[in-house]
Amino acid sequence: MDFFSQTNIYYYIAAYLCGSIPFGLILAKFFAGVDIKSQGSKSIGATNVLRVVKQTNPSLAKKLSVATVLLDALKGTVVLIIAMLLGASDATLWAIAVLAVLGHCYSAFLGLEGGKGVATGLGVFIVLIPIPTIIGAVVWGFCAKVLKISSLSSLLGLTAVIIAALFINNGLNINSNVPMYIIAFIIYYKHIPNILRLIRGEEGKVTTK
Repeated sequence: MDFFSQTNIYYYIAAYLCGSIPFGLILAKFFAGVDIKSQGSKSIGATNVLRVVKQTNPSLAKKLSVATVLLDALKGTVVLIIAMLLGASDATLWAIAVLAVLGHCYSAFLGLEGGKGVATGLGVFIVLIPIPTIIGAVVWGFCAKVLKISSLSSLLGLTAVIIAALFINNGLNINSNVPMYIIAFIIYYKHIPNILRLIRGEEGKVTTK
């Protein structure tokens, strides 16, 4: 099957390994000298970078948090764009997207631990379903400004992407929405602790001041 051709297998391995790169952990250690895996929520994502680094260097925390978001998104797009330029099928592209998100959430370099997958999910969605992703980003931005709760804003933005994709794109171009649902499920699953804290009213707000 073409889906499992040798070239595609290389794409899948590359997508997972690129997704596994813990940029938040690397940036925080290199520039701020802190281990975000042992502090805060212990996540490798931008929110925990902001929370942990802000304790000692607020101005640097903002820069590292933004850099983490950008790099985590880019690691979801690099292999995708290369595969697109080389003529990979839509099914192959969606498999690459799923594996990139899996890599971030279950990193090969962190003993299958990782982040929540939001930025990497954004990176793959913006390539494959750009208009729904832009809508989701607007929803996320509005909710983040009003609610100031990172996890809730991210989940609402993700939900908006899925709903918009179903209406605007009428689903995906592969006669199945399963890859999109898998990515959404991974991100929701990784947020279960946050969801439980939201239900209990214990989820903290994020401020950049």
